[in-house]
Amino acid sequence: MKLWLLLALLLVPDALENVIGQQSPKNKRPKEPGENKIKPSNKKVKPKVPKIKDRDSPGSMPKTQSIMMHVLDNGRFQKPAATLSLTAGQAVELRCKGSKIGWSYPAYLDTFKDSRLSVKQHERYGQLALVNSTAADTGEFSCWGQLCNGSVCRKDEAQTGSTYIFFTEKGELFVPSPSYFDVVYLNADRQAVVPCRVTVLAAKVTLHREFPAKEIAANGKDIMYDVKRGFVYLHPHVDHQGVVYCKAEAGGKSQISIKYQLLYVEVPSGPPSTTIWASSDKVKGGEDISVLCTVLGEPEVDVEFRWLYPGQEGERPVTIQDTWRLIPRGLGHTTRLSQSVVTVEDFETIDAGYYICTAQNPRGQTTVATLVESS
Repeated sequence: MKLWLLLALLLVPDALENVIGQQSPKNKRPKEPGENKIKPSNKKVKPKVPKIKDRDSPGSMPKTQSIMMHVLDNGRFQKPAATLSLTAGQAVELRCKGSKIGWSYPAYLDTFKDSRLSVKQHERYGQLALVNSTAADTGEFSCWGQLCNGSVCRKDEAQTGSTYIFFTEKGELFVPSPSYFDVVYLNADRQAVVPCRVTVLAAKVTLHREFPAKEIAANGKDIMYDVKRGFVYLHPHVDHQGVVYCKAEAGGKSQISIKYQLLYVEVPSGPPSTTIWASSDKVKGGEDISVLCTVLGEPEVDVEFRWLYPGQEGERPVTIQDTWRLIPRGLGHTTRLSQSVVTVEDFETIDAGYYICTAQNPRGQTTVATLVESS
């Protein structure tokens, strides 16, 4: 009995110590269900701010999906790539989704109202078909939806499609030209293009000057090569004038293009530079008189003339003749001289007054006048 009591007294202090050690501190509350048991860290963490796309940024702009499909020989449909290479003679069928479709294709097919080309509008799509294709048909084929209000339509920029088709033909590395010589006008204020386009996408094309004979480097700064357009003169100047041609190499064969005469234009772009002159400012009855209206302008820009003269309301008979020609002005400079002349025979009192000439081109119009009196 004394032995048992002695053992109990020895074990009780150890048991009490274990119980006390397992008790929670009085100031520590019990954890709620679902409470995070991870101890908080003293590290400072930057809050992540979500990136917001700018509405005006290119990435946020709606993407335009092509509405064009290429109908393959087996009847299947495929979205055409930016460029297609086909063999001359192959038929081509393109379709664009929409109830009212506009089309654009190489101007060569429109010039002669080519019967090989067919453009039709169906209920749900537009169709372009070309048969017996040739190297001359090489070019851009594009379509677009049209938004119409009555008879007035405009292009829907969100509904478009295009592909550039190379029609490869034996012996034709260059797209054929209707002439053996062409003129390219160089203007200081805009690009000029030597249009030697090829029919083989992989062809190596170089530009050459005829005299003195040398290759002209297309460095991308002054001159660059665009497979869809030709050699582009980015900043034309007078030193670029002369006769040039292109050379193409592909598949172990080479070919020379037609020649191009580069002419520098002296007259700047703008409304017509117009002058007027009368053969006499005082005319006697029964005499003849001529009034000349002259425009100096760009070689490729047409000019239209309109006249107002004293006897017009009385239907006084006059003769009006319009002409134009290219004239050299200094070394390598070329200008278009356009003229219109009014001739009055058997001058009468009714013919006296102001002769007014209006010259117009695509960039504006200019009006000049001169007074003719009866003496």
